[in-house]
Amino acid sequence: MILFGIFIIPKITYGQVDFNQRPTDDLGNVEDQFQEHFFEALKQQGIENYQRAIDELLKCRKLDDKAVVYYQLGKNYNKLKNFGAAEDALKRAVSKEPDNEWYLDELYEVYNQQGDTKKAIRTVKQLVKYHPDYRQDLASLYIKNKDYKDALKLLDELDKEFGISADRDYLRDQIYTLTGRDGARIENLEGRLNQNPENETNYLALIYRYSETGETEKAYEIAQKLLEVHPESKLVHLALYKFYLDKNETEKAIASMKIVLTAPEINADAKTKVLNDFVNFVSKNPDYEKDLVDVTALIDENKSFQTLVELAQYYLTLDDRPKALMYFEDALKLEPNNFSVIKDALLLQIDLNQEEKAIAKSQRALELFPAQPILYLINGVAHNNLKQAKKAIRSLEAGLDYVIEDPKMEADFYTQLSLAYKLDNNNSKSQSFAKKAAALTNQN
Repeated sequence: MILFGIFIIPKITYGQVDFNQRPTDDLGNVEDQFQEHFFEALKQQGIENYQRAIDELLKCRKLDDKAVVYYQLGKNYNKLKNFGAAEDALKRAVSKEPDNEWYLDELYEVYNQQGDTKKAIRTVKQLVKYHPDYRQDLASLYIKNKDYKDALKLLDELDKEFGISADRDYLRDQIYTLTGRDGARIENLEGRLNQNPENETNYLALIYRYSETGETEKAYEIAQKLLEVHPESKLVHLALYKFYLDKNETEKAIASMKIVLTAPEINADAKTKVLNDFVNFVSKNPDYEKDLVDVTALIDENKSFQTLVELAQYYLTLDDRPKALMYFEDALKLEPNNFSVIKDALLLQIDLNQEEKAIAKSQRALELFPAQPILYLINGVAHNNLKQAKKAIRSLEAGLDYVIEDPKMEADFYTQLSLAYKLDNNNSKSQSFAKKAAALTNQN
């Protein structure tokens, strides 16, 4: 019987098993169905069809109560702003896997979007265990919750551990501003300077804060100390030129402005501010115009749009219209669609008898601004000046339709139409428009 079993039973057993056939038991079916619904949910989520994704995940949940299902449900509910359902699902996920950082992070996002600071703080405190980066988030939440003491303590710890950070300084400044603790802010900056007297940034921050609180003498003293430690510093002159101007030390102020305006490490916005101050200074003290000319020649390639406009306005105050036009045209190379500057440049071209240029520029401008009556008026004036009456009439009559509640401009249009019709030998129309212009002028 034993020998018989050795030869017969294996053959019967192997004959009954097909290793290529998929399992038909309930467990196999459940797993296949779960995967089918789960991957369909991920697909729907990927194409932002969040409700369809939720429907598929709910089918998954009936098949298997896994933590990942609740996590994905929470994410999709969050996208639909259904924060209550999102919170419930994510809390369930966290209860199943308390150490899963992703689940906690998504729960934190739900509280953030709801503005529930207290629950967000509680969640971030759990996340800090996994990633120290969350400590800065925690400091921000403390500020929102008005826990300023805790926030400052945490920021101090982070600065000590990782060094000074611009982001953390921003948070720290928020606290000082919200609590009105300017003294504490300055005390903090003084402490940093004492700890690291070689660091240029520490001086600059303290200069800025002293200036902001009106302690200009202290700010000036710190600037002088910075020059002693770093005589090659360019950034310090961003503050020094102001101090020198206030003290009427004009030569020193101009020297500092020149350093700022020619220093490659100083950004364009700061240079624009200094150059604008320089222009304003020279407009009140014209004896120093040569210095302004020298500086503007040095920074030709780096002048910003705003700087060029400021220079144009400056030369307008001096009635130097050719130079004003030159700077307006340079400004338009940087911002060719700026309507205000286009208008100013066109008016100067008319003043300077550059009619051909004014016609070409106004026609290009009308393609951009077809409803601006001033452009039709300038175009008409230029044609009138060139004795091109019919072209002037065509432009002026087209532009007149866009004049709304502006009697002075309407009178200007009538005056130019009167001139154009006179040039065209149509005296009756010329007189008619002249009367309309006079009537509007007398009303005003």
